[in-house]
Amino acid sequence: MFEQLGLIGCGLMGGSFALAMKRAGLVKRVVGYSKSPSTTERARQMGVIDVEAPSALLAVSGADIVLLAVPVSATEATLKAIRHLVTPNMLVMDVGSTKRDVVDAARRVLRDNVGSFVPAHPIAGKEVSGVEHADPDLYLGKQVILTPIERTQVGHLKRAQEAWEALGCHVVQMAPEAHDAAFAAVSHLPHLISFALMHGIVNQESGKEFLGLAGPGFRDFTRIAASDPKMWRDVLIANRHELVEQAKIFQRSLHNLLQLAEDSSGEKLEAMIEQASSARAGWRMGKK
Repeated sequence: MFEQLGLIGCGLMGGSFALAMKRAGLVKRVVGYSKSPSTTERARQMGVIDVEAPSALLAVSGADIVLLAVPVSATEATLKAIRHLVTPNMLVMDVGSTKRDVVDAARRVLRDNVGSFVPAHPIAGKEVSGVEHADPDLYLGKQVILTPIERTQVGHLKRAQEAWEALGCHVVQMAPEAHDAAFAAVSHLPHLISFALMHGIVNQESGKEFLGLAGPGFRDFTRIAASDPKMWRDVLIANRHELVEQAKIFQRSLHNLLQLAEDSSGEKLEAMIEQASSARAGWRMGKK
């Protein structure tokens, strides 16, 4: 489907995409660039990329598909670095967890060529980072959210959807604003709560003792607290407005539960727990 993939960011997400594209026979050649030369070299040694590029701009040279696998806060600078070689025939995507800020950056930087950009958010990842953890199965069976804007070329949108589907993904389209509101609720706030819980426990005098007594439930609940700090710093700041709104809703629910417990209102407390338990039991990932 593609002659050359220009990969900017050869870590977990970008490396996994390159490996998956290669395995599926969707790209003939991968040229990669990362800020750390050792990362790019490691990616070549692993077969993630075929050629190391000395800059983001040269990674894009000659590519018909480009993937930005960089922190969301680096999106604008990365687009500025490559914009002189972005053409109307080139498909450019990202893998960022927020979309409105990414779209705004693309509009500012790419201008007349913004139609080449198809914002994407694959709902996939690990609690570890780095190219050494790249996995061609990372995206298999996962959802990918595409958030096209009014100037997105229909042909590029179709190619993006076909590429992700060929990797075994279920593709959904939605507006950038709707995406950020939804993921503030189901991803960004849960990470924030998990970070806060761990932070609160480890900073108690008896925190280590408490952790020593924790079991599988605690392990499952706090799994995402082990996520990459820099990446999540950027995500939480980028989507801070939607995050605050979802946090207010959460605070109201938490307050209500605590108040019922404090008042020993067993029936009402059980009813709230039952509603949450039933909703969770009936929930299926990726299903409406």
